[in-house]
Amino acid sequence: MLVALFGCNGPVPAQEAGAAVIEAAPYANAKIKVGAERTAEYIPLLRGKRVAVVTNQTGMIGPVHLVDSLVSIGMNVVKVFAPEHGFRGEADAGEHVADEQDKQTGLPVISLYGKNKKPQPTQLADVDVVLFDIQDVGVRFFTYISTVHYVMEAVAEQHKQMIVLDRPNPNGFYVDGPVLDTAFESFVGMDPVPLVHGMTVGEYARMVNGEGWLKGGVKCDLTLIPCTGYDHSSYYELPEKPSPNLPNMAAVYLYPALGLFEGTVVSVGRGTDRPFQCIGYPGCPLGTFAFTPRSVPGARNPPYKDEACTGMDLSSFGEFYSRMDPRLNLEWLIGMYNASTDKGKFFNAFFDKLAGGTALRKAIIADRSEEDIRATWQADLEDFKRMRKPYLLYSEE
Repeated sequence: MLVALFGCNGPVPAQEAGAAVIEAAPYANAKIKVGAERTAEYIPLLRGKRVAVVTNQTGMIGPVHLVDSLVSIGMNVVKVFAPEHGFRGEADAGEHVADEQDKQTGLPVISLYGKNKKPQPTQLADVDVVLFDIQDVGVRFFTYISTVHYVMEAVAEQHKQMIVLDRPNPNGFYVDGPVLDTAFESFVGMDPVPLVHGMTVGEYARMVNGEGWLKGGVKCDLTLIPCTGYDHSSYYELPEKPSPNLPNMAAVYLYPALGLFEGTVVSVGRGTDRPFQCIGYPGCPLGTFAFTPRSVPGARNPPYKDEACTGMDLSSFGEFYSRMDPRLNLEWLIGMYNASTDKGKFFNAFFDKLAGGTALRKAIIADRSEEDIRATWQADLEDFKRMRKPYLLYSEE
């Protein structure tokens, strides 16, 4: 099916279906107000409090950053905690992010990526309330939900308060993929949820609290400021890049499937103008799309830097077709593995962490079909959906 759909050269031209898809599934941004925009709901909760803000470049209120806005109206912001990619979103994936002083506000910025993934007691000693505002993309191995887990845990242990300013999940219109085997818990998968979990950060935080997933069963004093005008059937176009290598909605929609390739020999286009929109490697026997990764901001040392790669351009598929068939696409992963001339080196040690267990890798090696593989996780998905339902803030209709 991989070859039939793409002809080894890329997806069907966008003009054959693009206009119809856009008309059938418009973005709902105009009617949505994110939690950060609902200032009347949370500013009173911050008055007279020492505030720490967990955020990055996505924490915007229109054209102004949340932190800059809070400082401008005299809120007592004492520090910023920054996740992977840093406060202003300029660091590479996996790059060590150092503590620093924000040039714009003068506030201390404490990294929550690297060795210090969880706020330390000393870092919360001068804080009364932690305000969390980060745009997530709804995929288990995108590390911002791991950050919210750790922050909730630290806040609970230190008997502080936490407020989550919710934002829509751009992949919130479906739930799919294997549920994490907790034996493979890591920063790219901390909780037993599917690869595509279909929850906003606020809903996810409610689940973490309600299911007792915080260490020692502690409960976080949690307040949520929901979005208005959003439901799980909405398509939301991100106004800011959630990370340097997810520059557009095509990449965001393709990320659940293409992120798994980071545990293989296949490049996902880091260092090109199509990160997470193309796949390939030097000498790839599948596809004719050519690209050469370069050192660029956000991908200073990408896989196969300065080496010519061949493969497939999936950007049109991501932009136009992903919303028509909302599921975790395994065709590309299976097809790339089957076409590989050295299957023993196709997967690396990171793959099982991304997949949330060994089952997916072993099934692909065993030449099981996509349908057979998908069938293996359906019972777990149904159990998860039942568990998830009480924590939802937004309709699924």
